Amino acid sequence: MMIRRLPALLALFTAFLSSPLHAEDPKADVKMGAYYGGKSAEYPAWFKNSFLNLKEDIADAHKSGKRVMLMFTQDNCPYCSALVERNLSQRQIETTLKEKFDVIAINIWGDREVVGLDGKTYTEKSYSAAQKIQFTPSLFFFDEKGNTILRLNGYVPPPRMQAALDWVSGHQEHTSSFRDFVAAREAPKQSVGEMISEDFFLKKTSDLQRRSKQPKPLAVFFEQKDCPDCEVLHRRVLADPETRSVIAKFDNVQLDMWSRDMITTPAGKKMSVRNWVKQLGVNYAPGIVLFDPAGKEVIRWESSFRVFHTLGMFDYVVTGDYLKEPNFQRFLGAKTEHIREAGRDVNIWRYADEPITTKAQ
Repeated sequence: MMIRRLPALLALFTAFLSSPLHAEDPKADVKMGAYYGGKSAEYPAWFKNSFLNLKEDIADAHKSGKRVMLMFTQDNCPYCSALVERNLSQRQIETTLKEKFDVIAINIWGDREVVGLDGKTYTEKSYSAAQKIQFTPSLFFFDEKGNTILRLNGYVPPPRMQAALDWVSGHQEHTSSFRDFVAAREAPKQSVGEMISEDFFLKKTSDLQRRSKQPKPLAVFFEQKDCPDCEVLHRRVLADPETRSVIAKFDNVQLDMWSRDMITTPAGKKMSVRNWVKQLGVNYAPGIVLFDPAGKEVIRWESSFRVFHTLGMFDYVVTGDYLKEPNFQRFLGAKTEHIREAGRDVNIWRYADEPITTKAQ
């Protein structure tokens, strides 16, 4: 009896394995794409070993005639590594930080306890989310009362970091804006030449309100003449075909951040470009600020640009994913995995004129 039933049982078992519920995942044969560009950073031993009670940290720094610089980081971050290897390795920056600041690092995915300036208890992760950290490294500078007097979102090159340190340590917030302080150090008195144009920039830029029935999101490129970093953005980032195709889904406006020309902002206010820049708190050129179709700011970037994060920033807004995922870094992580699962390589540190396989420098 059992032997006669065996063929039927085998047939049933074979059919069970071949059913849709037990079929092989078609992705199983797809080789994961490679990941390039990530780089760990080893932070200096002279960073403050803080208990992360920020009120106490600020009070301690004040007693020593210093101010607090809070540095938001994450693991495997090439921009954080650049800050350590290119900025903190410079003698003047290192000396200024040691003499004038208590530097405290916070991992945006960490679980250490943080007591914020509001007296509430957070984890590093939840505190970073509360501060709306979208890029690493992000630097916060506090005065003696715990006010944030300067915030730098993303990596900035050594001269601009030194300018930030000099402005904050010299208590210059009482005499000049940081933007004007940087301009006096960097920009020539009479800028010449023209800003670099792109075919996706709108010709008429005096009214930025979202008036149409189905408005596009808005991208405002704040630039200036005689701007080497602007040239890097145009020649080595915006030249990327995939990035250009996503940017084309926006209304794109290029503005001279020092212009006195009058515009109507997305919020419907009439003012000069330079006053709008001051109101927004854009300190550097180039700076890109992205607005949703209703004219509300979603995200901005005013530091060193690379293709992956620039493309990701535009994609974050145009897809509407910012409505579902408020954390840009989580969005990028999911995007990276999706690309790699499709068998494509990802390099988060490359320029448009470099191959995907180029590793972090």
